[in-house]
Amino acid sequence: MKKWSFLAVILSVFLVLAACGAKEEEKASGTKSDGEAKEMTVKHKHGEAVIKANPEKIVVFDFGILDTLDELGIEVTGVPQASIPAYLEKYADKKYTNVGSLKEPDFEAIHAMQPDVIFISTRQAELYDQFEEIAPTVYIELDYTKYMTSFEENMNLIGDIFGKKAEVTTALEDIEANVEELNKKASALNKKGLIVLANEGKVSAYGPSSRFGIIHDVFGFGAADEKIEVSTHGQSISFEYIMETNPDVLFVIDRNQAVGGESGAEETIENELVQKTTAYKEDKIIYLNPDSWYLSGGGLKSVKIMAEEIEASIE
Repeated sequence: MKKWSFLAVILSVFLVLAACGAKEEEKASGTKSDGEAKEMTVKHKHGEAVIKANPEKIVVFDFGILDTLDELGIEVTGVPQASIPAYLEKYADKKYTNVGSLKEPDFEAIHAMQPDVIFISTRQAELYDQFEEIAPTVYIELDYTKYMTSFEENMNLIGDIFGKKAEVTTALEDIEANVEELNKKASALNKKGLIVLANEGKVSAYGPSSRFGIIHDVFGFGAADEKIEVSTHGQSISFEYIMETNPDVLFVIDRNQAVGGESGAEETIENELVQKTTAYKEDKIIYLNPDSWYLSGGGLKSVKIMAEEIEASIE
């Protein structure tokens, strides 16, 4: 009996030592055994952000990330309400803090919120340091030269931060399946498309690997001009250029409409020169929704919307 008691004491000592070791390990790694949130470090182009997992006070300046969080059922706190896309109009409600516009953030309002994390993208990149002074800031970049890879990396990052890995994986699988089917249909058409941005009477073109190049690179539409200069604002073109390029399909994005102005793209685009193109003659001038194409993109909802629009244009 004494022998067994002695062994029990020895076993208890080992268990206590093991427990102490586990606590020390937890302390060193920054995690805790009582269920408190872990911290994680997110490295990005402009630096790194140390944030807790599942942050609660969230400010979002990228509408693609906003539509992703919405799709995943994650509540946000602050959004720029100046140019909310129609499909995200619920965020214009007063229950969400208005943090300014995409190009002119209201830093005072953001500071007052004391957010846990701020998500920004290209339009706010030059203001990164000012955001970082307020709260951990994550810069989300979408690489148009490898759109789907970059998009999936961004979505998986959101899944990691908010504990939604499984949901993101399922959503991405659905999108990939839809995109693959769309690519087959578009490629089989053997049609050449031209993408233009209309802005107050002026027109610029976008080709493969550009801001709107997903139409060619991912969705499978051929390009009427493979050598369009890749730049943020597109290659400035004339209507003579559109006539000479003669696309089978002309995709038009109305910037003026996107930023709250009057929609005047149709009047601008469908002039005498463009009327000579195959796209006009075959009623294939497609006016894309600027909410998802110009204001947003790169989100679980917006990529799906974009693919659906292109599929509808070929049916």
